[in-house]
Amino acid sequence: MNNSSSVIVQAKDLTKQVVSPEGNLIILQDINFSIDSGTSLAVIGVSGSGKSTLLGLLAGLDIPSSGNVSLDGTDLNSLDEDGRARLRSRRVGFVFQSFQLLASLTALENVMLPLELAGDTEPEEKATNRLVDVGLKERLHHYPNQLSGGEQQRVAIARAFAGEPKILFADEPTGNLDQKTGQQIIDLIFSLNKEHGTTLVLVTHDTAIADHCDRRLTLSGGKIIKA
Repeated sequence: MNNSSSVIVQAKDLTKQVVSPEGNLIILQDINFSIDSGTSLAVIGVSGSGKSTLLGLLAGLDIPSSGNVSLDGTDLNSLDEDGRARLRSRRVGFVFQSFQLLASLTALENVMLPLELAGDTEPEEKATNRLVDVGLKERLHHYPNQLSGGEQQRVAIARAFAGEPKILFADEPTGNLDQKTGQQIIDLIFSLNKEHGTTLVLVTHDTAIADHCDRRLTLSGGKIIKA
């Protein structure tokens, strides 16, 4: 059995509600679970079940209406927005469905940027190494519009791993890709995840992708129905 010191993410009584024209809308309600360091968790459920909202709360991109998240031993409720951003820059990597690359920067510059913002002393060397890791040695100086969708997602993965994060959050990382390319991206994420010992939290609607993970957590109507 893993002891409590191995827990890297913990959600306690997590609830998120927003005000809508129809009144209070509860997106997530009384979410409780933990994730052990170095493991992978798939968060699955139909569209609108609260998956992406949960990911945002776990990463400190959003704040809960009640309850709290502990990320690598730090209670996110104890930090302001700048404090949460600093924590993410040091310990968290992201891969999104929409790549989120800056069009005016080359692949290399896109991967270097978060390293430079974090004050890294060797951003170019680290960024180059990560791009080589994801098979883009020949694409370092290409701009996003010169890359295929799969290549753009590889740049995003290189960027996510460049800072050697403890935790990688991936939100539907294959959502904009064809099946073959999507499978290559999933294989790459899990390969790098294993190599770096990173904890992976993966949001997906694809049960075949979820099967790659150590655990799965199923959301329905903002509640955990299976963990």
